Amino acid sequence: MIYWDIFWAFFISNLLGYGGGPSTIPLVQNEVVNRYEWMTLREFGDLLAIANVLPGPIATKMGGFIGYQIAGVPGMLIALAATILPSAIAVIILFKFVNLFKDSPHVKMLTVSVQPVIAILLGVLAFQFFITAFETSGVLHLVILTAVGWLTMYKFKVHPALVILCALGYGGVFLA
Repeated sequence: MIYWDIFWAFFISNLLGYGGGPSTIPLVQNEVVNRYEWMTLREFGDLLAIANVLPGPIATKMGGFIGYQIAGVPGMLIALAATILPSAIAVIILFKFVNLFKDSPHVKMLTVSVQPVIAILLGVLAFQFFITAFETSGVLHLVILTAVGWLTMYKFKVHPALVILCALGYGGVFLA
């Protein structure tokens, strides 16, 4: 039963996640944290931060890790298959229709109209992470990390991956 739950959680998230990684993150979070309660929101936030630092697609990294954590290697393989299958099926089916509809105003309108929904989902996710960070770490650490992160990325043009790694290090030293 756990294998079916893993498959279904990642298949549905990636089937409905129009546009790739960023749009699937809130859907995966809903399945993993809210529905099945395999992780807490804080654990999911930590996983998301690490997945953003590592190279490659976010959804597959998250699926592989969560599947492995829940059910070992078979769970990892099932989560990865469920993450990849919706896109693979869509590519195979829709490839024949690409040239027919690529200039369609309806397709362009669909793409433009989905973007605000994705932005709202990511905003809600960011707000939930903010609340969790505030409750867990306290206002002092949250202000320090926010100010230093903003300064290093926008003032000194440091790559966000390095800022995330430094914030993870800070959290490991001062918040562990």
